[in-house]
Amino acid sequence: MNNKQRALNLIGLSQRAGKLLSGEALVLQGVRSGKAKLVCVASNASDNTTRQFLNKCEHYNVPVVTAFTREELSHALGKDRTVCALLDKGFVHSLQKLL
Repeated sequence: MNNKQRALNLIGLSQRAGKLLSGEALVLQGVRSGKAKLVCVASNASDNTTRQFLNKCEHYNVPVVTAFTREELSHALGKDRTVCALLDKGFVHSLQKLL
């Protein structure tokens, strides 16, 4: 199992632990409120979505990862998603070590 697959498994685990937000509106709300510790934006997301989250995360000093495609994120989460946010520093640290 490569590091990318381990990272996707970690994202799925964080969702099951209740430490993840998914969907554009919830992730934006999490970034604004300071709850989001890291945001994952699909590498094949639309230009508007990518720009919106990169700008918002830069403004609020939230790191962004674009290492996964929409299909990979959707499979890891079990839902069709383009954006997700990790809420726990431990999961964020583990994910950053894998990437």
